[in-house]
Amino acid sequence: MTTKLGRRIPATALGMAVAAVLALPASAQAQQAADHPATQAALNSYQAQAGPGAGIYAGDSTGSWNLSSGTAVINTNKPLQPIFHFRIGSQTKTFTAAVVLQLVDEGKVSLDTPIERYLPGVVNGNGYDGNAITVRQLLQHTSGVAESRQPTAQNPDGTFALSSLVREGLSHPPASAPGAAFHYSNTNFQIAGMLIEKITGMPVARAITGRIIEPLGLTQTTFPSAGDHTLPVRFVPGYHGTRIGPFFFWTDNTSEVEPSAYSSAGALISTQQDVTTFYQALLGGKVVSGASLAEMQKTIPLGQGIGYGLGLQSFALRCGGTAWGHAGSVPGYGSLTTATADGRHAALMTNTMTDSAGGLRQVDVINSALCD
Repeated sequence: MTTKLGRRIPATALGMAVAAVLALPASAQAQQAADHPATQAALNSYQAQAGPGAGIYAGDSTGSWNLSSGTAVINTNKPLQPIFHFRIGSQTKTFTAAVVLQLVDEGKVSLDTPIERYLPGVVNGNGYDGNAITVRQLLQHTSGVAESRQPTAQNPDGTFALSSLVREGLSHPPASAPGAAFHYSNTNFQIAGMLIEKITGMPVARAITGRIIEPLGLTQTTFPSAGDHTLPVRFVPGYHGTRIGPFFFWTDNTSEVEPSAYSSAGALISTQQDVTTFYQALLGGKVVSGASLAEMQKTIPLGQGIGYGLGLQSFALRCGGTAWGHAGSVPGYGSLTTATADGRHAALMTNTMTDSAGGLRQVDVINSALCD
């Protein structure tokens, strides 16, 4: 999706922001790398094809560790740390899905009820029929709703209304009949955001904050307001890479994301530590009921050992078992956070936007961290 250019943050301020973090001593970082050589090698390989830096935060029920490759800030030597803020992109979808499942637990929403019942007239026209598309299909990307393109229906101040994002997404013809195939689309979760607003009577940002972020004590996680292009003080700058002839350049695009252009599909800002806490809480039954979690974990196969449930991805591990989480990609950042039922966790991030090939390389690093 397109983004709206925002205020540039001076490089000196970026350096000060990162320097303000109390990073691990070099000796401690070296020891952790020595303790996890296979994961460090996988992380180095991933970073070589990703952003200026990459970091992994992993562990089990007995403790956590983190590794870094490259740098958090270009032209410096600043290891990435799990307390650095970044835009988590589509990991937001799991938060949104969890709120919908809470509403299911409360008897206010039914997964197999057509969306037309909750949002009359919203998903209609241009080949769409809200009576044929269920809430479950929206959360599992099997609704047939096409992937949204570049949003253009901006408000005068450059922000986007959630309803206008949905209308623009539905202006593209259906990708398939409802329930016929998997088609990943931000519009599905923007419709889910409208559903949350209709049922709760509050903005989706407030609903996610009040129902997920605050109860879990995720103090480093925020749903930014429309028009707010900043990140909290301790953050990883985001970059865009450009090759011109034999030269490669990194351009800072930290402040170029308009959060309302993503909203309930990808607006959240967090840290590796906080997002890990969220997925551990979700799997631990602290966010939705056991029955609703089971619904979230009913996946359809996507290949490469990856499945998609209701706003939740599954990853078959080479050492056996399954990790659950979600990937995120937004200008400036690429990430993947996972957790397992037995208490293991692994969160990976890089400071540039990743593509599908980068996503598969992310899974390699996660596999190494969880099976190391």
